[in-house]
Order: sequence, then C-alpha cells, then structure tokens
Amino acid sequence: MSLFKSICRRGLGALVFAGLATASLGVAPAQAATPDEIKARGKLMVGLLTDYPPFGGTDANQQPAGYDADVAALLAKSLGVKLELVPVTGPNRIPYLLTNKIDVLIATFGITAERTKQVLFSNPYSSLTIYVLAPKNVAVKSPEDLKSLGGISVARASTQDTAISAVAPAGTPLKRYDDDATALQALISGQVQAMGASNTILAQLNKDYPQLNMEPKLTLREQANGMAFRKADTALAEYANAFIAEIEKNGELSKINQRWFGIPLTKLPPMPQF
Repeated sequence: MSLFKSICRRGLGALVFAGLATASLGVAPAQAATPDEIKARGKLMVGLLTDYPPFGGTDANQQPAGYDADVAALLAKSLGVKLELVPVTGPNRIPYLLTNKIDVLIATFGITAERTKQVLFSNPYSSLTIYVLAPKNVAVKSPEDLKSLGGISVARASTQDTAISAVAPAGTPLKRYDDDATALQALISGQVQAMGASNTILAQLNKDYPQLNMEPKLTLREQANGMAFRKADTALAEYANAFIAEIEKNGELSKINQRWFGIPLTKLPPMPQF
C-alpha cells in the first residue's frame, strides 16, 4: 500500500476512534496530576498522533500504533494501570492537554522555547530531523532560494511550519494544511514542489514514490521530542523522566526503535536549553 493511501486509511480510522474517544472524554475528563492519582483511577490517558507513521499511525484494526503508542504502553505498564490512547492532531494537541482531556501527550512533540510557555516537557524520549524536501533536480542552496519554489507544504502549527517560517524570506509560497496527510497529498499530487518534513517522511517517500526523487535541501532543525504535561503536573513529569531513563538503560526503548525504524536507538539528545 502506498504511503499516501496508508496515511489516508489511518486518518479515517483516527477520525472514527477520535470521535468515540472524545465522546467518552466528555463524560469523564482526566483530572490526574500525580502518578498516585493515576494509579487510583486505574487508567492513563495519552494523546498521540495517528497521521505520522511510524511514530504515530494505526494498525489493521484502525487502532493507534507506532513508536509513541509502544512508549505509552510501557508507561502505563510501569504505573500498573490500563491505557487509553486518544488521537490528537498537531493543532489540537495542547488544547486537549490543557483542558484535561488527557493526562500526557506522547505525540512526536518537539521541545521548543515557545511550547515551554504552555506545557511542561519531560526529557527527550525520541528525536527526528526536520528538512525542506524537494526533487533532486531543484536547486536550493539557502533559505533565500525557498521563494523560487512552486509551493512548500507543511502541517499547520507543526515544528516544520515554525522552522520554515523562521528562515523563509518574504514571498515564500508556504502552504499550510490541517495535518501531515494533506500536506503530503499536496506534494504527491503536484500541488506543491517541496515539503517541510522529517527524515521519517523522507524515507517513506523514497520507498513508495521513488519517481519523485525527493532529497533534503535544507536542514532546519534537529528535533528532540518530549512528553508534555500541564505545568502543575511536576510529579508526573518527574516520574516520566525516571521512566525514560530506565527504558533507555534497559534496552526497551531501543527495541521499540528497532521495530519501527529498523535500527537500534542512537543516544537520545540532551534536553534543549532555552
């Protein structure tokens, strides 16, 4: 199955799953702030992306699956509670957290200075590289060249959106879409010539659409991803930091990386300092 068809299939399942999850959330929103409160409740509610495989996608049964889901499962197991996975999107990730619909975001969430104003991050548990991708025969040597491209797609409010916006000169044809699936569709269908995306998207593009001849043109950011918590949930963030250190040390995190990316985990990046 092609990358685009796979993501669209995942996206449809995510919408169905999200609708069910949102309905249940309206009845009993999460209120936990500490590991003990989560243990007493008996359930951990985790927000994650389902349109960004292999970090976050869905399986054959349209259930969330991927690197982030596996990490969430280990975290719930560590706490000794059941796990409820709640699909989120790039734009609604923070609102879901701040309105108590979930306990934690494990959603390929890049640790940035701007986001630290709203949420409390754990230490990094994964990382990725953000690029501007374009065909090999297109010359892009510097940010100034971006304005000559025939459109650059990005997922609205994503790290790549922020990174490109920070360096793009006036007149750059940056086109924002609601999620990675539609941003990718725009590239595949020829609506745009380039895309702001990670190394994970690049690898899948080259596998499923080699005729596009995509390659990195500009490296925008080495992104450290952290779990995100409400500012007051310091005890839960501290628990998460100890958990991340443990699964990195005992090799469980490397096994997850091997499963989804085909290689062992390299050393996690340090916590960004702002």
